[in-house]
Amino acid sequence: MNSKLIKTLRVFSRTVETGNMSSAAAELSMTTSAVSQHIKQLEQEIGLSLFNRSPRELTLTEAGHLYYQSCLKMLALADQASTQLQHLQNKPSGELKLVAPVGFGGGLLSEPLDRLINEFDDLRIQLILTDEPIDMIKCGADLAIAIGPLNDSNLVARKLATWPLKLCAHKDHAISKLDKASWEDLGNFARIAHSNADSNAFNPLTLASKPLPKAKITVNNMQSLIKLVCDGVGYGVLPEPEVRHLLKSKELVEIAPEWAMPNYTVYAVTPARDSLAAKTKTAIDTLRLCFNHVSKQVELID
Repeated sequence: MNSKLIKTLRVFSRTVETGNMSSAAAELSMTTSAVSQHIKQLEQEIGLSLFNRSPRELTLTEAGHLYYQSCLKMLALADQASTQLQHLQNKPSGELKLVAPVGFGGGLLSEPLDRLINEFDDLRIQLILTDEPIDMIKCGADLAIAIGPLNDSNLVARKLATWPLKLCAHKDHAISKLDKASWEDLGNFARIAHSNADSNAFNPLTLASKPLPKAKITVNNMQSLIKLVCDGVGYGVLPEPEVRHLLKSKELVEIAPEWAMPNYTVYAVTPARDSLAAKTKTAIDTLRLCFNHVSKQVELID
């Protein structure tokens, strides 16, 4: 399929899905006027208006609705052809759109990304960091890193690693000053929790399991949670790989150590397709290799 036509179809589809030309332009790294030109060119070629235009919003005309459905099919065919060509090349190339939790931008992705861009000259990576749920298919992501099991049957999850969680407080926090913080002590201090990741604690000796005290603060971003704990606002359950350096430097301390936190599992998530592009398969293999190295470091510390 003509590459110029594919680009124009992508511009049209993103304009429909984002609801306006400026948002589509920002996502596609284009100017709003360039997006407008693509839309006008498409309308001139088919001889019909695709959008009803008003100062505040764009809405699809009847022709626009019909053309959008055809556009999705044509883009799917183009993507399928591109994937098949990459398999024939058997070499990762093109742009890999990777979505990951914000916390992974703090260093966990440095090694795998460094390996990928240095080993494969034709590979480019677009990294999106967010702790909010994301529609992989709608945003066109090739690969996402997710914590925990999935409920979406349109996605496939592949296990990358299992890492521990730690109940931590800053070294200067009052709870850290206690000789040995007990379970009963936890309720006397503020707990900070991630809005999408909370858990029970368990005692390995008695096998008892208890819910943690109700959180005083909930936050939807793990890096912000870590920062609040480091600032002494309260204690929280933190991912060990993301705070390992802080535990090692003694800035953070593990509290109530007789109560353990469950491990958490990291997955590579892809849309459910018959086959994966070489770039995606290679990225998954590289992530698993590097994350396995992180897991071994956890074992050495323990």
